[in-house]
Amino acid sequence: MPHLPVLPSTLKVVAQSRLVQTGVERVQHFVADRPLLKIPPLQPGPPPYHYYDGTAVTAQWLFVLDTLNHCFWPRKGKQLWEIEYQNRRLSGYWALAASLKRAMEEGITIHRATTLVNLDRQTLQHVFRGRGEIPLLDARLENLQQAGRILIERFQGNFVHLIEEAARSAVALTLLLVQHFPSFNDVAAYRDNRVYFYKRAQLLALDLWSTFSGEFPGQFADLDQLTAFADYKLPQVLRHLHLIEYTPELAAKVDNLVPISPGSEAEVEIRAATIWVVEWLRRELASRGHKVISAQIDNWLWHLGQQQRFRQRPYHRTLTIFY
Repeated sequence: MPHLPVLPSTLKVVAQSRLVQTGVERVQHFVADRPLLKIPPLQPGPPPYHYYDGTAVTAQWLFVLDTLNHCFWPRKGKQLWEIEYQNRRLSGYWALAASLKRAMEEGITIHRATTLVNLDRQTLQHVFRGRGEIPLLDARLENLQQAGRILIERFQGNFVHLIEEAARSAVALTLLLVQHFPSFNDVAAYRDNRVYFYKRAQLLALDLWSTFSGEFPGQFADLDQLTAFADYKLPQVLRHLHLIEYTPELAAKVDNLVPISPGSEAEVEIRAATIWVVEWLRRELASRGHKVISAQIDNWLWHLGQQQRFRQRPYHRTLTIFY
């Protein structure tokens, strides 16, 4: 059975962290102080603003969605990217999903590998039209074109063939994605150690499971083996809950929106701490008879992060294609 290298590699980071402090004792105290804490179950079925027709087309659309699911915050002085869809103004992830759903409704076959490989900047700008410009537009275009080429060369132009090769294993799906698609290969170096995060690859497995309610092509026997999906919203919430703490030097940078370089000591430590706080929460809740999976805790924290009270202090700003 395949295994993910995420937990062991990030534990080495947590053990040596200089700028980000956390620990199992913090998590134990947090849970002990909240005896009625319940993590909501994962909700099967397509989320709002997702394209869904119940066929393999949806699976291919999800692949495109998670190829693009990163970095929605504007650089200093730039306008926040937003779109209008169904008489609502959307930003961030929901704007991304709605943009891709709108493209399908307009006859832009964004799910097809042949469309991706021939995509041009003007068409992608049209897909994302709204207020401001989605960050890293050129990188997104390059990653989509690359994904289309790899799908054609390795998977007969259809993402479902990769899902079939994974044989109902979320771990195998993750490993296939990071092996074949460079934009999913979310790794870093930390003090001579290779650190694996695999954020978007793992999230794609969960998105398939939830969208298809656990049925093929979203049927996985090992969803519990996934870790947290280390991004910039979860550590914002964990900092608010005092489950992670930054040194004054790092806190000043984050609070003043000073960019944190991708692959830097600070960024790797923030992401590693995020993964292990979620893992310790999972273990502590299990010891108290509440069996949950990391993806469940991640989903709970992400939705907390949509509430204004968890946004009192900013999230860290890292310009990256990985989250």
